[in-house]
Amino acid sequence: MLDTIWELLWYTLVVFAFVAYLIILFHVIADLFRDREMSGIVKTLWIIFLIVVPYITAFVYLIARGRGMAQRQIEAHNNARQATDDYIRQVAGKSATEQIADAQSLLDAGTINRAEFETLKAKALG
Repeated sequence: MLDTIWELLWYTLVVFAFVAYLIILFHVIADLFRDREMSGIVKTLWIIFLIVVPYITAFVYLIARGRGMAQRQIEAHNNARQATDDYIRQVAGKSATEQIADAQSLLDAGTINRAEFETLKAKALG
């Protein structure tokens, strides 16, 4: 199979280069689909070139659009974080302070009596 140490080193280098290319390829394809300003025809051409001349196209893409890739990735990360924070706030409900303030406004409006206010306050704090 592998007769010498040099063949082993060469095999390791080839595998490393292939894995590195796959990582770059996934990032490039993700960036292509993330970019809303690029037309579908241009995206299709990039994909075709990635298939036909893979390494050269990937390196050209990184050189030509690398700065935009970083900005789009940061924007996607911030959007995901904002969506997660919004979801957590929605599921978590109101804080105890907000619940007590709402109960106080109901008490001030005469909608609930003092005993109901104290019950709501204890529930919010508990």
